[in-house]
Amino acid sequence: MRAGIFALALAGLAASATAASATDIAVLTAFQSSVTTNQMINVFEAKAKEAGWNTTVVDTRGDMGQLASRIEDVVAAKTGAIVLVSVDPKLIQDQVNAAAAAGIPVIAIDGATAPGVVLNVTSDNFELGTKLSDFLFEKLGHKGNIVKYYYSAHPGVHQRELALDEALKKNPDIKVIADHYMVVPGPIDDARKTTEDLLKSKGDEIDAIWAAWDEPAIGAQLAIEADKPDSKIIIAGIDGNPQAIELIKACSHIKGTVSQDFDAMAGLAADGLTKILAGTKPEKPELYAPAKLITPESLGVTCP
Repeated sequence: MRAGIFALALAGLAASATAASATDIAVLTAFQSSVTTNQMINVFEAKAKEAGWNTTVVDTRGDMGQLASRIEDVVAAKTGAIVLVSVDPKLIQDQVNAAAAAGIPVIAIDGATAPGVVLNVTSDNFELGTKLSDFLFEKLGHKGNIVKYYYSAHPGVHQRELALDEALKKNPDIKVIADHYMVVPGPIDDARKTTEDLLKSKGDEIDAIWAAWDEPAIGAQLAIEADKPDSKIIIAGIDGNPQAIELIKACSHIKGTVSQDFDAMAGLAADGLTKILAGTKPEKPELYAPAKLITPESLGVTCP
């Protein structure tokens, strides 16, 4: 049903191609099931409504091939602009190039810079990964065994991995004894199942879990709470996911998250697109939204 709605929306754009307006904005992602991706889309849609834009949102549910096809559809429909959310434009570079050649501005939210992308609004993901790693290593006293949950397909998440690599060089007594490339969509369930298996095979060796974002951290927490609730395993992630923050408040195994300002990202993207549509080129190809570390202490909670 949802796919049918998208198809009708795209068909409507195509039918009116000769009368296309700069206020017709196509918002595309492969990951709307992610809490934070959906949050950014919702905020951007609200900003778009205030600006008088007509938005069409397309989610291909993890299918990058379908995402490429849908971009081709909106380019053929002569949409006013394309907004990519939580997508690496380089993975669909041919389609981005086609949009640019057609004079259609492409911007990214929580993505990456690439040829044909006029503006990317994100966090400094290397800084996020550094904050996460430094926090976790400090909690461990700079000595112990960690598990790494990662997802290199997302450009920002990959930068966090690179930050972890740098932090590990400075902390030789921290060892990665297992890692897992996350399944997306479905990272919470994937992390829960993976953690269940690791608890059976390496449970006594694991001191902490480094989660490249909060959903794997939440999955790990569910597994530990069910199978080994008295363990001292520490979990930390990135995003400031509301569920993760509630688990930090509840003194769970999740002890920290580096919170990104996703509302600010979407707002900066909308502001940037307003200027682009008015014919003004952004001063910088990439803008960073602020981030902060959230812990029980920062939330005013004292955990045993």
